[in-house]
Amino acid sequence: MSTTEVRAERVGSTLLITIDRPKARNAVNAAVAAGLAAALDELESDPALRVGVLTGAGGTFCAGMDLKAALKGESPEVEGRGFGGLTEAELTKPLIAAVEGFAMGGGFELALGCDLIVAAGDAKFALPEVKRGLIAAGGGVIRLPKRIPYHLAMEFLLTGDPVSGRHAAELGLVNRVALSGEATAVALQLAEQLVANAPLALAAVKQLARAADGRPERDAFAAQRTIMNGLMASADVHEGMTAFAERRAPEWTGK
Repeated sequence: MSTTEVRAERVGSTLLITIDRPKARNAVNAAVAAGLAAALDELESDPALRVGVLTGAGGTFCAGMDLKAALKGESPEVEGRGFGGLTEAELTKPLIAAVEGFAMGGGFELALGCDLIVAAGDAKFALPEVKRGLIAAGGGVIRLPKRIPYHLAMEFLLTGDPVSGRHAAELGLVNRVALSGEATAVALQLAEQLVANAPLALAAVKQLARAADGRPERDAFAAQRTIMNGLMASADVHEGMTAFAERRAPEWTGK
């Protein structure tokens, strides 16, 4: 579903979602949050769509919360789904951030809410909330120390200073570094790699990663057994094994 602030375009089995407020550096206001939530609902509900790619128009990913809109009383959150309708959403399908230009504050947090990140080498990542008397409450303080070493995460969070996409990759935050202007193309290529895999298996990976987060190994393995029992009963597992034996590409049904 496309709106004036958010465009959703189907590219094969991938949904390319674009925040389209380039004059405001794609800052998130209420309309953007609602548009992103609607686009993610489209991704989740359509079995023909396997992967999502999130990017921004005009050479910028997202400058974070629209402060002018917030001062007018607009909320950049969607109830139950967090900032931008994404940061607290529990999506079953993989989502890739394609970052050009600035991923500042909430924009960085939107990227952290994705499963994979592709960034231009000259992109800029920062959590500058402390410079405005705030904290990175869209998942930055919670997620970043889990993704990179504590001291490095705290430098982001306590200084608010930016790092380049290339340096973010060196820190382990970015999966692929692209040439300037090529992040979306590289992200779509990465999406095609995921599309080739079994959709139920992709969903199971995400489900188990969430279930195991912060839990003792005994509990995590118990959760894994439950997930695996369901997966092993699927037609896709049988198809995967059959295709391997017959030396052909599998034809996934998501069932």
